[in-house]
Amino acid sequence: MVRFGCGGDRDRGKRPLMAKVAEKLSDMVIVTTDNPRTEDPDKIEADIVAGFSDMDKVGLISDRAQAIEFAIQSAQKNDLILIAGKGHEDYQIVGNEVLHFLIKKQPSFI
Repeated sequence: MVRFGCGGDRDRGKRPLMAKVAEKLSDMVIVTTDNPRTEDPDKIEADIVAGFSDMDKVGLISDRAQAIEFAIQSAQKNDLILIAGKGHEDYQIVGNEVLHFLIKKQPSFI
């Protein structure tokens, strides 16, 4: 299972390509937000979704924390969850606002 999103105000052409790779290598893909910046998150999601050929294995959960929690709650024994995208960042940029978060401080994810 992979959870990913694409940053806003960045290379739109990569979005459907990333979806194709995620779909090919995963049993389930969860698309969520990842620094939408000033771009409409729904437009980013639509660009990503355009790359999928089988929407039956795709979940769309805009709220990043909810997407991660869904992945964890849905996982079964021996499943691997890849939460891709943030790396060292402990924030998300939405519009001109920087929203901080830290997953390890949220016990529901453990």
